[in-house]
Amino acid sequence: MKVAVWDTYVMRDDGQRMHFDILVPDSMTDEDVIYNYGKAFLNDKPFKTGDLTSRECQFCHIEQATPDVVAQIEKQGYAIVEMENCDSFN
Repeated sequence: MKVAVWDTYVMRDDGQRMHFDILVPDSMTDEDVIYNYGKAFLNDKPFKTGDLTSRECQFCHIEQATPDVVAQIEKQGYAIVEMENCDSFN
């Protein structure tokens, strides 16, 4: 499966900048849906963050998905790859 990678940077209330990727099927083009996936991910965090809009989340590239990513997308429609400052203890 080919996936679109949406590079995302969101400020946390503690001043740290989170970096994560939202991965969706490459046929997904509805930016509002993609942003809502990112917002759902942020809502599950134990800390507050700033807004997620087109300024914080942008299409980056297309790549071949790993089996784990395919399984996540089949289950919930998207996958998240946490890169920086996504845990409360960072």
